[in-house]
Amino acid sequence: MSLNKDGSYTGFIKVHLKLARPVSVPAAKRGPGGRPGQRTAGVKRRTSFYLPRGTVKHLHVLSHTRASEVIGALLRKFTVVDDPRKFALFERSEKDEQVYLRKLADDEQPLRLRLLAGPSEKALSFVLKENESGEVNWDAFSLPELHNFLRILQREEDEQLRRVRHRYARCRRELQAALAARTPG
Repeated sequence: MSLNKDGSYTGFIKVHLKLARPVSVPAAKRGPGGRPGQRTAGVKRRTSFYLPRGTVKHLHVLSHTRASEVIGALLRKFTVVDDPRKFALFERSEKDEQVYLRKLADDEQPLRLRLLAGPSEKALSFVLKENESGEVNWDAFSLPELHNFLRILQREEDEQLRRVRHRYARCRRELQAALAARTPG
């Protein structure tokens, strides 16, 4: 931790990455014939993968660095091309063997919070997670991702429809069998 001439501080924060979904990175550059180093004109390709469990990154930041800037810096460190709005920075604290998570506002300053909390990681640590606001920000997704969502939803709808039709066909057969077995009188 060091004090700058303008009164701000410079220091490191430790961020745990706890992502449940895969992240997208630029695909390896390959040109015609699959040779590395050459790129096909105008084609942007992505590769998605899961970050390993327990991934931790230390960032060198200023006391006035905002949470949104920390998210952007983390994504750049891992060359993630996903929209930063898909992610949120949380402060994690432990008290009486209970773990509390609080989503940081975009303009909060993580290094300042770290300084105020003291040196204990139980008092305060930072976690990068998917932004779970409850509302889906569709603008944050690329067109291929949106098409993929539609394919998944169509597949789920078709499967649900198949199950309902199967269940009703079975009920119809049982009712017809019960009616046929019943003798008038």
